[in-house]
Amino acid sequence: MVTAPAQISAVDLFCGAGGLSQGLQEAGILVVGGVDVDPSCTYAFESNIEAPFILRDVREVTGADLESLWIPGTVRMLAGCAPCQPFSPYRRGVDTSAEEQWPLLREFSRLVRETNPELVTMENVPRIGTAAVFEEFVRDLKSYGYSVDWRSCYGPKYGLPQHRRRLVLLASRLGPISVPDGPLDEEHYRTVRDVIGGLRPVASGGVDESDPLHVARKLSPLNKKRIAASRPGGTWADWPEELLSPCHRKASGASFKNVYARMEWDAPSPTITTLAHNFGAGRFGHPEQDRSITLREAALLQGFPPGYRLVRPGQRVLMSHIGRLIGNAVPPPIAAEVGKAAMRHVEEVAA
Repeated sequence: MVTAPAQISAVDLFCGAGGLSQGLQEAGILVVGGVDVDPSCTYAFESNIEAPFILRDVREVTGADLESLWIPGTVRMLAGCAPCQPFSPYRRGVDTSAEEQWPLLREFSRLVRETNPELVTMENVPRIGTAAVFEEFVRDLKSYGYSVDWRSCYGPKYGLPQHRRRLVLLASRLGPISVPDGPLDEEHYRTVRDVIGGLRPVASGGVDESDPLHVARKLSPLNKKRIAASRPGGTWADWPEELLSPCHRKASGASFKNVYARMEWDAPSPTITTLAHNFGAGRFGHPEQDRSITLREAALLQGFPPGYRLVRPGQRVLMSHIGRLIGNAVPPPIAAEVGKAAMRHVEEVAA
C-alpha cells in the first residue's frame, strides 16, 4: 500500500479482488475504498489494498457515500470495471440486451454526475466499444465537461504476460488526457517462463505446501493421457485418434482448437479466464508439467504480484471460487500504466 500522501485518491467501483486498485496503487495513487456486491471479494481487497471494502450494490450507492471516502485536498478519481459478461467475446450471437448488468454503466455515469470527480477511468472488454450503452457513457462524460479518450489496449505492451485486450477509458475535467500506449515492444514482452518458470513443480491434483494457491486441479486418467500427448503451442489435432473426444470428430468442433492445449514457455499466455485452472476449458495446460496451470500461476499470468492473498489463512481453497476472482480481475499491469498516465496528467496541469 502507498503510505505517503498521494496527489490522487481513488474509489474503485466493481472492485472485485482488487486488480484495478493494485495497479493504481503501484502507480502511486491512493485507493481509499472499493465497492462491490460480492462478499467473497472482501478478504482479497482489504488484505492487499488495505482500504475499506463496501459491500453494496452500486445502484444503492450515492454520491455522498463516495465523497466521504476521498481525501480532502487530493485530486479525486472514480475508477471501475462494470461487469462485462454481456459484452464478452465468448457470447457472440447471444442477445444480452435484457440482462441486468447492461444498466450498471449508467449507474457509473450517475455517480460521476453526482460527485463530479476530477478524473474518471473505466476498463472493460473491447467489444463494449461498439455498444450503445458505452457510447451513451462517453456522451454523458463529455456533457459533464470531461475530456475523454479511450482505446483497446493489448496486454503484452503494458507488461501483462498474456495475449489479452482490454478497453480502457480515461476522462479528466482538468484538461485533455490520453490513454497511454503500452511502453513495451514485442522483443520485451513478458512471457510465461518469466512469471511462472521459477515456481516449484506440482503434480496433477497436487499442491505446494508453502503456497495453498499453487494447487493444480486433478486430471482424469483420460486427460492425463491427453496432456502427455500435447506439445507446447500445439492442439488436440496432435493426439492419437483414440484420445479424441466425440466433439473433435464432428465438423462443428473440428476447427475449435483452443482447448485441451499447452501454453508455450517463451510467449505470453492466452487470456486468463475464470476457468484457467481447467485443462479442457482453454489453452491452460502447463508448458512442461502434465497438468493444468495452478491458481497461483493463473494469478501471476493475470499480472498480480507474487504472494497476492486471495484466501484467508487456513480457509479451504475452492478452485472455481478463486478462479472466478482471478479471471474477472482487471490486470494490474494495465491499470498501473493508466495510473501513471493520470499522475503525469495531474503533474502537467499543476505545473
